[in-house]
Amino acid sequence: MSIAAIVVNGVLALLLAPLFEGVTRKIKAIIHSRQGPPLTQAYIDILKLLGKEDLRPTSNSLFRFGPAMVLASFLVVAALTPMGVGNESVGADMVAWVYFLTLGAAAIIITGAASGNPFAVAGGAREIMILLSVEPIIVAALITAAIKSHSLRLVDMVNWNLVNGPTISLVGAGVAFFLALQAALGKLPFDIPEAESEIVDGPLVELSGPNLALLKLGILVRQFVYCFMLVAVFLPWPALKPWPLYILSGLVKVLILFVLAAVIEAVSPRLRIDQAMGYMGRVLFVALAALTFAAIGV
Repeated sequence: MSIAAIVVNGVLALLLAPLFEGVTRKIKAIIHSRQGPPLTQAYIDILKLLGKEDLRPTSNSLFRFGPAMVLASFLVVAALTPMGVGNESVGADMVAWVYFLTLGAAAIIITGAASGNPFAVAGGAREIMILLSVEPIIVAALITAAIKSHSLRLVDMVNWNLVNGPTISLVGAGVAFFLALQAALGKLPFDIPEAESEIVDGPLVELSGPNLALLKLGILVRQFVYCFMLVAVFLPWPALKPWPLYILSGLVKVLILFVLAAVIEAVSPRLRIDQAMGYMGRVLFVALAALTFAAIGV
């Protein structure tokens, strides 16, 4: 993987993830007949937090360094995500992508647990349940693409889909990925780990200042990466060249996904954890069906 690809992907994730969050907030405000915050509000929030005092309820090193680990893990995931057609320098495979995605989620859970706050511990437990229900769907969808392309490299999955077009198995895998996306983004009706009205932000409750800024930014980067992976692997058309034009078309598709997520969030009540698990079980069935079709060559 080239240094240029790492830098471009990381910079895109860092700079644009807060902007897409701003779009989400604005869409929700419009639906609720409010003026809402400016599109740059997420940038403002992060910059203000970076200048605040870092108050810690514990001297536990896991609590201190957890947020940095969260952001670093999700930036590595962004670096591994294929954000341009023909960008062969991004040669990472899905195993590494899933590994660092899981590492970032685990860092969120550990940070909350290390604070000792019961709300943070409860939020961490809920994060584990969401993680164990969402990631099998994402992994099954990516394995389906890997079977079709005969490769674990993400860029090979993208290029195979571009050349051969959609198949029944890839369409099914893409649908499963999309149906799990709202939970992967941590938005209503699946914002169960943070649930401000129930467990006052869950794993984030004891964080403040720069550490809170790092963790919030990491979560925004994760949302951006999930959306870009969906459009890169399962919706790679049209194959615009040069590379920057393809990235631009991908960003437009990611923006559409964020708008859809905002609409769903604005009109949906929060699900109970058992309801969320039941929903994810049905989506996992779709993902496994797509995987079965891929295995038999459909």
